[in-house]
Amino acid sequence: MLSRTVQDYIRVRRAAGFKFEAQAGLLRSFAAYADARGEHYVRASTAVEWAGLAAQVPQRARRLWAVTRFARHARADDPRHEVPPPAFGGARGPRRTPYILSQDEIARLLQAARCYGKNPLQGATYSTLFGLLACTGLRISEAIRLRHSDITPDGLLIRNTKFRKSRLVALHDSTRTALERYLSQRQALAPLDDHVFVSLRGTPLIREPVTRVFHDLVKRIGLPQGAGLPRISPHSLRHTFAVRALLACPDGRERIARHMVALSTYLGHVDAAATYWYLQATPELLRDIASCSEHYVESAS
Repeated sequence: MLSRTVQDYIRVRRAAGFKFEAQAGLLRSFAAYADARGEHYVRASTAVEWAGLAAQVPQRARRLWAVTRFARHARADDPRHEVPPPAFGGARGPRRTPYILSQDEIARLLQAARCYGKNPLQGATYSTLFGLLACTGLRISEAIRLRHSDITPDGLLIRNTKFRKSRLVALHDSTRTALERYLSQRQALAPLDDHVFVSLRGTPLIREPVTRVFHDLVKRIGLPQGAGLPRISPHSLRHTFAVRALLACPDGRERIARHMVALSTYLGHVDAAATYWYLQATPELLRDIASCSEHYVESAS
């Protein structure tokens, strides 16, 4: 049965270090669909039909892409498996334009966070959390998983991240001081949990409520929102950190290359292309690229 082949593929992917959760669910669904038809091998027509059951085109593309990758793997052992065509286009659409916060906007956001809620722990928690995201570029999932033992003399130890890798993130003295101040206040009000950032009940923060608080703060300080505008989210703080780091990049091809590699490693990107994408994020960076290109052309002519 196709379900057995899918399970073998899932085990291989996970043994290679991938979490493979969403894709595994899609492939199990496809295998059940094919098994119900009595099909023991991937059929392109069946894969397209199954993927087409999704409501939106991007979802259909992602579903079909999951089957396509599986079919390529399975076909290496048995040519009776068919590789589906890209009937719904690429699995990934164009990346949305990020919102890059100014220094003033970050300052106003953190000030509003300090005043958030009726309990002083809420304001201290959210202002410290969002401040940490702004000055380190951490993913929100990485920040809310931090434990006391992850704050080391050398920096923050980010364990088992998005790609199951750990890294060390350096801390500025002012950031370390802010963390220590928060920990002192948090220990007095919620001493039970080992996590750095906790709720009023002393339990670890959850991503969804944190995101709701962030959006509430964005509305309070009047940041631009609406149709056609970049969406502002906690991840915008990471985008902002990356862009500011690129704006500080020194001149010179070799120095730029080293800077990009260092930034990619610091952010925990598994592929440097994810870091280079930020070059498109602001007019300032695009203007600098255009200026360097013009200088190169003029010097070569």
